[in-house]
Amino acid sequence: MSRIGKQPVNLPSGVTVTVGADNMINVKGPKGELKQAIDRDIKVEVKEGQILITRPTEQIRHRAMHGLYRSLLNNLVKGVTDGFKKDLELVGVGYKAANQGNILDLSLGYSHNIIFEVPKELKVATETLKGQNPKISLEGSDKQLLGQVAAKIRGLRKPEPYKGKGVKYSDEVVRRKAGKAAGK
Repeated sequence: MSRIGKQPVNLPSGVTVTVGADNMINVKGPKGELKQAIDRDIKVEVKEGQILITRPTEQIRHRAMHGLYRSLLNNLVKGVTDGFKKDLELVGVGYKAANQGNILDLSLGYSHNIIFEVPKELKVATETLKGQNPKISLEGSDKQLLGQVAAKIRGLRKPEPYKGKGVKYSDEVVRRKAGKAAGK
């Protein structure tokens, strides 16, 4: 039995879960509403403030999906109650970030500024303090969308290993390499 899959997902007060006919799960909470499609073989039940996930057989496919869908449903419940947050940091001389609403204006050392449109489901905030690297904060209830947008922003200028310049997650540690060895 899957260690993660057999654990029930606890529902906090104010969160409602409905299971549709085509195994579409709707989760509503104080921070919004999220949907997730579930494989037709996996059974989802809502009982006494908990979501229970069961699988029909011990096939490898069913065992793999059991823990996956439990984790996805847990992320939906966490998202509509607390939400998720990702922080990015711009390391490099002259690197800047500014936003107007959900339009992010990035200056990352290219010949032009990069205009990045953040989806309306996410909130973006930028902060530039003297003596510190500019920071970008992304917040939202959908963990998958948040991670994807943060990865796209990071992909515009990944941190390089020699000087550490680029866009990195605030908790990311960039492994540094030694430069050229001195000549004889």
